[in-house]
Amino acid sequence: MNGLTLVAPPEPFSENPMPAAKGAGAGWIAVVPYAFTRTETPTVRYQEEGWQWWGERPAGVRETIRLAHEAGIRVMLKPQVYIPRSWTGTLRFDTDEQWASWEADYERYILRMARLADSTGVDLFCIGTEFRKSIEQRPQFWHALIKKVRTTYSGKLTYSANWDDWQHVPFWNDLDFIGLSGYFPLLEADTPSVAALKTAWQPIAQKLRDFSQQHSRPVLFTEFGYLSVNGSGWRNWELERDIKSRPINEQAQANCIEALLATYQAENWWAGGFLWKWFPNMRGHEGYPERDYTPQGKRAEAVLQKWYKQ
Repeated sequence: MNGLTLVAPPEPFSENPMPAAKGAGAGWIAVVPYAFTRTETPTVRYQEEGWQWWGERPAGVRETIRLAHEAGIRVMLKPQVYIPRSWTGTLRFDTDEQWASWEADYERYILRMARLADSTGVDLFCIGTEFRKSIEQRPQFWHALIKKVRTTYSGKLTYSANWDDWQHVPFWNDLDFIGLSGYFPLLEADTPSVAALKTAWQPIAQKLRDFSQQHSRPVLFTEFGYLSVNGSGWRNWELERDIKSRPINEQAQANCIEALLATYQAENWWAGGFLWKWFPNMRGHEGYPERDYTPQGKRAEAVLQKWYKQ
């Protein structure tokens, strides 16, 4: 899966974004209709109208999928939960009642998305992203949810684990792909070389290969990507904290993408990945695309084309 994560735009497309995605070599896109949770409130909010961005509403999701399929691009629907000033991996509640309330909302959201995925012929559906504490404390909810999604959606399923907890997910055998975010910290240098990065990948790749064989499931990088700033071969989520003051470094980003794809692209146990992220018509960014994960208009775009078009 030579994929791009297409950022949902706030308004309808001004022009069809799929030719640019195909120009980068993409054969897949991930469509991400966000819902929202606050750490202190056991609810999941998703609106079909109102404040939700157009690209996240059902009408926008359907149009994005239609345009992708029309262009010969396959789709992973990847509904995600955004938590302001926090992260899904640390989401937890104190009582069973609170957990049950949140889970009921999340199930409604996911099954709504599963129905949408089935009705539009989506090729792959992701049931959740990086819910570390929830999976540790409430695994029975996830096993039950997968069964309900299977009765609603007829395609392939995955889950998106974090880069450091994929070995602890208890339901891989219920799914079709071992999905994880590929943000492994590799090297701290401002501009790490491709050779050094490939060396750093080797022990990680061996663990993933063994895990894939153990579960008889291919590994999918449901997300991977690098900021175009100094040090992007290390902990990118830490670099985000003061991103606008970071020195721009397109070569670091290009080297990191080159090393990842050179390491994995030929492996038959690796299903591919979805680059985080791609702005349709450069809409939906947060004001610093020159430093953000997108490769658009940067050295990394040529690297992506080289590997994706092989």
